[in-house]
Amino acid sequence: QVQLVESGGGLVQAGDSLRLSCAASGLTFSQNVLAWFRQAPGKEREFVAAINWSGINTYYGDSVKGRFTISRDNAKNTAYLQMDSLRPADTAIYYCAANRHYSTSGYTYDYWGQGTHVTVSS
Repeated sequence: QVQLVESGGGLVQAGDSLRLSCAASGLTFSQNVLAWFRQAPGKEREFVAAINWSGINTYYGDSVKGRFTISRDNAKNTAYLQMDSLRPADTAIYYCAANRHYSTSGYTYDYWGQGTHVTVSS
């Protein structure tokens, strides 16, 4: 059974940083692309970032480029999302997802975590 478990969310102020973690089990972690998506209340799900199996290739949504950094540790079966210079507009539930192939569309990802809440106050 595949499980993705996010952690690290919380309430912070604008300009602060947070690091989210995504711990995976039940899949061959090193063979999967790991991605982060987010969904704010009343809004569509948004692609945030993705990282290929080796960690060499990373991809970012335009709204987070230059502020967020995705990484992974295949030895720990864990992916991370370092979020710096947070803004109130970053407030959302953040989800980790896994798939064999890179995509910015959430519909193509096979496995999802339960999400972690991030709230950024002004």
